[in-house]
Formats: sequence, structure tokens, C-alpha cells
Amino acid sequence: MADNKVLLSVRDLVVKFRVRGRILTAIRNISLDIYENESIAIVGESGSGKSVFTKTFAGMLDSNGFIDQGTLIYEDETLADTKVSLTGQARKAIAAAEKRLNAASRLEKGAATWKEICAIEKEMKDRAALTQEETQKMEDGISDLEYRRTELFNLKQTFDPSTEKDKIRQAGRRISEMDKELKKLKKNMQDQISRRKREASRDQEYLKKARARERELREKYRQETSGTISKETEERNSILAKEIELSVGRYGPVKRRRTTAQLIRALAEAMREGRDLSDEKVRNEVFDPVTFRVRYLDETPEKLHGTCILNLANIKDPTDWTQIRGTRIATVFQDPMTSLNPIITIGKQITSIIIKHQKCSEVEARRRALELMKKVGIPNAEKRFDDYPFQYSGGMRQRIVIAIALSCQPKILICDEPTTALDVTIQAQILKLLKDLQKEFNYTIVFITHDLGVVANVADRVAVMYAGQIVEYGSVEEIFYDPRHPYTWALLSSLPQLAERDTELFSITGTPPSLYNKIVGDPFAPRNAYCMKIDTLKEPPMFRVTDTHFAKTWLLDPRSPKVEKPKIIDDIHGKLVEAYHL
Repeated sequence: MADNKVLLSVRDLVVKFRVRGRILTAIRNISLDIYENESIAIVGESGSGKSVFTKTFAGMLDSNGFIDQGTLIYEDETLADTKVSLTGQARKAIAAAEKRLNAASRLEKGAATWKEICAIEKEMKDRAALTQEETQKMEDGISDLEYRRTELFNLKQTFDPSTEKDKIRQAGRRISEMDKELKKLKKNMQDQISRRKREASRDQEYLKKARARERELREKYRQETSGTISKETEERNSILAKEIELSVGRYGPVKRRRTTAQLIRALAEAMREGRDLSDEKVRNEVFDPVTFRVRYLDETPEKLHGTCILNLANIKDPTDWTQIRGTRIATVFQDPMTSLNPIITIGKQITSIIIKHQKCSEVEARRRALELMKKVGIPNAEKRFDDYPFQYSGGMRQRIVIAIALSCQPKILICDEPTTALDVTIQAQILKLLKDLQKEFNYTIVFITHDLGVVANVADRVAVMYAGQIVEYGSVEEIFYDPRHPYTWALLSSLPQLAERDTELFSITGTPPSLYNKIVGDPFAPRNAYCMKIDTLKEPPMFRVTDTHFAKTWLLDPRSPKVEKPKIIDDIHGKLVEAYHL
């Protein structure tokens, strides 16, 4: 895929969920490039994070989920190109922003002194408080006990009062004990905090010196920041003010004013800290927590012109997602019946999407909808246009879902196990349809599945996921014929087609690790028949096998013993040919 353009670049992605007062880390430091016009399959057991991973770049995470760190850079020249009209209101906003930035720029001269002031304040605060490690240890203990209490309380509710009174009484006593223990832990934490504050307040000699030094630095800071700024800084601020207007121009008046104020505060704080705002990377980092930055290119008397880097991890406004979800990134879900509205006709469901995203008339939307229905293989499309979903078979409903997903000609089509709910014969038709339409519409397929037979039919590349990480990726030939990770070996060995007469089907022993807990070492180590001591102590890096093939296992370290893949997958091609009578 080296010649293909990178369409989506994922770097160091971490996704977490808040569940019952605890944090579950569903995606752990994933980095992956997805290319134009390719088909990449994401495979792994249920719960490995396949669907969560793709939901992050479709903006479809559940309300309790959030991206904790990482970037999702989406390359799209059409969306990136931005123009904003230079109305009278826009010119006033730019001038006001420039004035405030010029005032804040004086702070840059005192950045070094400001850091010293902050360091003294932090030191005084730290001496009067618990360390981060101590606080975390105590909070973890309280959180763990609260979780166990909740689980026991829920279990108590399931007991039958007529036959399980003893169990109810025992659970009640244990809950009371936990409540007392929780109270004791919280009191102990407060006592420790109070004791640390008292100890810090008694050290008057240190406090006197620290406060005197702070006063000296504040006077020095006042003198350093009282001068004027250079011509070069004024020019930079002029560009920054225009970039602010470019970045907020797509919002309504209220959101525009609020976002402008947030960006000015963020830039002023960066100036106070002495960050180099001439650096493109630094500017992006300052803008990103508020909104994605649109870089200034040029202007005419009527318009500002810029281009943006679309980091999907930082998109927070729902209106921004409407420009991406559906039009640029679309999804075909597992069950077509739940994907369609049962009380709206098929034709209406397709045309409503076309009208919303492509701003065309109802007559034109109907024409395009009928054309799509024919392309996805719906016979007598004109007659079936006003039918309801219950009048279609499962395979036909999935074809309609595909038609809806392709109605705005997206760049990326996420297929989340789209054939699982279908008959085996229909599965093959849907897979062929997706590949045939890819040639016509030139979209990238991201195929989520646990069926490696499907992978062989649709994928150019394969990424194997386990416990929220990509543990191996490469071309489909490399993954099938030269797999290197023990988990990939286990998945391939589980193919029913490889089973021989009078033998048991292979299954992977054990269960995946809990993603509530911090995972030490290789997450697959407890289930790995080839586990070494290092697997239980240290997480393996991603080793390079070829230019396109990488695997995250210590078995690829030059110092590890040489281990051959299982015999059952040694001649996987020949066995599959024999199984399918090819």
C-alpha cells in the first residue's frame, strides 16, 4: 500500500469508558494507517475492541466513552479547504482578537520568570498535600472497595427472600462491614491530608523564604512584561486572529463568540508559558482542545482562505460530525432490521439522507435513490421503492443499508460484521456486492469481523486486535501464510475448516484480561502456550517482519528461542482448498 495515499492516520489512540464509577480502557495505544481504496479487516474475539476502534473515527462512541489521548488525522482536501466571508462583523472580530493577542504578547518576555513563580507555588502546595502516588493509592483503595460493595449489593437483590434468607443476612452484614471500612478509609485520607497541611504550616522559615522569593520574582515579572512588542510579533498575531476567524467561521453567532474567547484565552496562556507560536505543531496543540485549527493561506477583499488538519479525536461539535459522518465516513451495521426504521418506507429512508447531505430536490433524490437500489441489486426498484422494511428479506434489507451508506459516496465504509445476521448463501452475495461497488465508488472498506473466512474474501490487509491493542498487521497473504503472533496462530487454528475427522475443534483456552485493570506485560501471556518470563513482566514492542508486516510479540526478539507456528496451520492454503473442494 506504499503507493496509496494515507486516508486516515491513527496515532497512540487511547479510548476509555466510565462504567459504574470505574474506568475501563477499551483501546490501548493503537497506531495504524488506513489507505485510499484499500480493504482492511479488523479481526479478533468478541470484546477485543474492534467496534469501539472504528466508532472513534465515525464519532459514534457511547455517551460514557471518551478519547483519552491520541490523534485521528483524516486527510480530505475538500473538507480541509476552508473559506470565510470577510463581512463587517468578521472584520470587527478579527480586529478585536488581534488587539487582545497583542496585549497578551507582552507576557512572552516574562515567560522564564513566570515559570519560576509557578514552580515556587507548586512546591509550597506540594509540601502541604499528599504526593500524587499517595493520593492515587488511597483513591484506588476506596474505589475498589466501593465497586465490590456495589457488586455485592446487586447480588443481594437477586437472592430469593423465601429460600435464601441466610445469604441475604450474610450479604447485609458484609455490606455493613464494607460501609464501616469505607468510612475508615475516607477518614484516614482526610487525616493524612490535614496532618501534611499542619506540618507544612509549621515550617515558617521555609515559608518566609519562599514568599520573599515569590515577591521578588513577581516584581521582576511586572517589569519584564511592561514593554512593547515587536513588529514581527504583531504580524504573527494578525495571522493568529485570522486563523481564529477561519476556525470559528462555520459556527452560529453565539458559538462563534464563545469559541473565539476560548481560543484567545488558550493562546494568551501559551504566550504566558513562552511556547513558540510560530511553530505549526505548537499552534495545533493550542487550538486542538477548543476546536481544530484552520491554517491561514491567503485572502481577498471578500474572503479569508485556509486549510485545516482534521483531527477527528478533537471534534466536539455535533454539526462538525454531520459534515463527516455519512458524507465522508459511513457505516453498515450487523443487523439490517435494527438499522432501518420499520415505520418509514425504504425509498423515504434513502432520499432523506440524500436530501440532507447533498442539498438536492426531492425529485432528484428519488432518481438517485432508484439508481442506488438498482446498483445494490434490488429487482423492480420502482415498485419496491414505497415498500416497508418488513416486506424485504434479510439480504435485501442489508442491500438497502448498503445503498443508504453509499448514498453520499463516502471515502470510508465501515462494515461492522455486516454478514453475521444473514444466511451463508446471502453472505457471499453481500461480500461480492461490497467489492464490486468498491471498484465503482472508490471507497475504503474497514471490515470488522471474527470470521477469518470472510477476511480471505474481502481484505487486502488484516489487523489483528486483542485486549484493545493491534497485536499484528500485514497483508492478507502475510497474515494467513506467515503469521507471527501466537494469538494470530490461535485464531487461524480455530478455523472449523481445518478440523480433521474424529478430532476436537481447536479453542483458545482462558479468557481475555479485564480492561478495568492495568495490564502488565503481554496481555495474551496467560493464554499463550509459548509464554516466556518476559511476557509477564514487560509489554513487547511492535517488531517489523517486512515493510508491510508487523507483530507485537517477544518471540520476534533476536534473543528469544525459535518457535515454529502450529502444524495445523502449516499448510493452511492446501487445507482450505481441500475443505472447500476448490
